[in-house]
Amino acid sequence: MTLQRILAALALLLAPTLALAHPGHGDNGLMAGIGHPIGGLDHLLAMLAVGLWAAQQQGAARWALPCTFVATMLIGGLLGFAGLDLPALESGIAASVLALGLAVALAVRPPLALAVAATALFALFHGVAHGLELPEMSSPWAYAAGFVAATAALHAVGYAVVRTLPQAAAPLVRIAGALSAAAGVWLLAG
Repeated sequence: MTLQRILAALALLLAPTLALAHPGHGDNGLMAGIGHPIGGLDHLLAMLAVGLWAAQQQGAARWALPCTFVATMLIGGLLGFAGLDLPALESGIAASVLALGLAVALAVRPPLALAVAATALFALFHGVAHGLELPEMSSPWAYAAGFVAATAALHAVGYAVVRTLPQAAAPLVRIAGALSAAAGVWLLAG
């Protein structure tokens, strides 16, 4: 897959948000679910970083990290639908942006169990936030399907960027991770 195809796929993924320029879409759970991970900088950066980080790994970690994130995020979303609110929810999300950005910037390869545990913890915060922000009159199942699909797509974009770029471009991926980590610091400070 070329960079041009990746950018075209990303453009198609973001195109539905253009159709939301007029009112009347608040009751569509699927579109709201898709929009939530894409529309928030914190969610967008963390989810892209999971894909970037997974692509930097070897073996089972390449699929375990994104799958763990999506599954745990869905569990967190269900908990959020039930009204569970985690202490320091926004700080946990900001910390995930910082930590995942650093993981990409440093291209760390921790033991699989540690990487999966950290990914699950971060995903839980994101999932609870998604669940708590279920729009009124929306189907929770359609909303969950939307945020799961958007998250998986963002992971895939991050993964594809790393796997299709030539090895000489690896420093660019690390710079993207450092920028994400800097955004995490900014989110924590704000």
